[in-house]
Amino acid sequence: MPSTALACAGDRPAGTADPRLVDGVLAAAMGAVVAVVVAADLEGTGRAGPLAYLFAAGFGALLLARRKAPRLVLALTVLGIFGYYVFQLPPIGIALPAVAALFSAAEQDRTRAAVLAGVVLVSVAAFFRVDEGLPVAYLLSYDLLTDVALVAAAIALGVGVRSRRDLRAHEEHLRALTAAAERREAERRLQAERVGIARDLHDTVGHSLAVIAVHSNVAAEAIGRDDGAAAGAVEQIRAAASATLQELRGTVKLLRSPTAAPADRSAGGLAGLPDLVRRAQEAGVQVSTELDVEPGRLDAAVEAAAYRVVQESLTNVLRHAGAEHATVALRLRDGTLHVTVADDGRGAALFPTAVVGPGAGPGSGASTGQGTARGASAGPGARADRSPDAAPDRITDPDAALTAGGRGLAGMAERVGLLGGTLTAGPGEDGGFVVRAALPARLHP
Repeated sequence: MPSTALACAGDRPAGTADPRLVDGVLAAAMGAVVAVVVAADLEGTGRAGPLAYLFAAGFGALLLARRKAPRLVLALTVLGIFGYYVFQLPPIGIALPAVAALFSAAEQDRTRAAVLAGVVLVSVAAFFRVDEGLPVAYLLSYDLLTDVALVAAAIALGVGVRSRRDLRAHEEHLRALTAAAERREAERRLQAERVGIARDLHDTVGHSLAVIAVHSNVAAEAIGRDDGAAAGAVEQIRAAASATLQELRGTVKLLRSPTAAPADRSAGGLAGLPDLVRRAQEAGVQVSTELDVEPGRLDAAVEAAAYRVVQESLTNVLRHAGAEHATVALRLRDGTLHVTVADDGRGAALFPTAVVGPGAGPGSGASTGQGTARGASAGPGARADRSPDAAPDRITDPDAALTAGGRGLAGMAERVGLLGGTLTAGPGEDGGFVVRAALPARLHP
């Protein structure tokens, strides 16, 4: 038994009393009130005997079942009142013994039954009062008014208690739904952060490995012939590896810090472009730059995206292009940052048509969309002598073209698209390969 009581107590909301205790108190109070009225015997009938008190106890005892069978309790109470007066016991009023039963029925969403019982009680009482010769004026002004007021108050109180309970349950449900939605949003943000970190790691490590690979080839060829060049190449390898390890440590520190902002993940900004250019030049590619962006005009996320586009583009130049010269240009025009990275390598042979971001239609004439770029026939950097019908060497699947050389181009297109920008990657008009990105300077919430 104690374990059952503890289980019931554990199921109740915090701050609420045990329903059985409430019902017991209500039953005892109802029996006591009726017993007091019986004992008072206001009309001096002298019939306040054991039977009257037994009825009083019965009116109270019925309330112990008010939650499980509210309509049955109400019906038995109404019949009990009629039976009480059949035995001509001391008057106790017509509505007073039924107040708790009416309240219980309304509280348990049995309002129609409560109203019907109230109407029956008041009507029967009025009929017999008139039949006894009670003046109608007195009946309407006092006796009937009192009974109607008691019935209406009991039903209204029950409805009010039920409404508050339902409102409380609805609020609890809303809080649970809100908490679940917040958990899902937190999980979504966490997943987005993981994807972003993976993309940043790819960009950082890929660029550093490309630099290391170039310098390792230089060192291998210079050993035994030009020890100074070999030592310089090894030093470049050491510096690139050290910088990469430092950024990896920063990423791990960020993962361990639950309060770090998402924008803090991308340490690279426009201030880091000279270092990218220097590494590419040390790897043997001459890089010219044009930076026409005033400080403070770009959001941090846009700066980080532009940095990653330049980093990935220069990485591809070092890995695949076999270029001798590259150009990096960043221009801010009418609220849009235009990023261009071009080289004079063999990118045109690897990608004979423009590569567009995911979501564009097949072919070089794809229209521009979010996260996409213009096709070869319409976009800047596309080869003007290639018609839409010349398809022998065309890459007809943009996603396949983006991933043909790994995830680099696809990652750039995805990153730019998430910020509402566009990206074009394809052969240049004079050969080589050109990557163009257009990003909004400010991100709107």
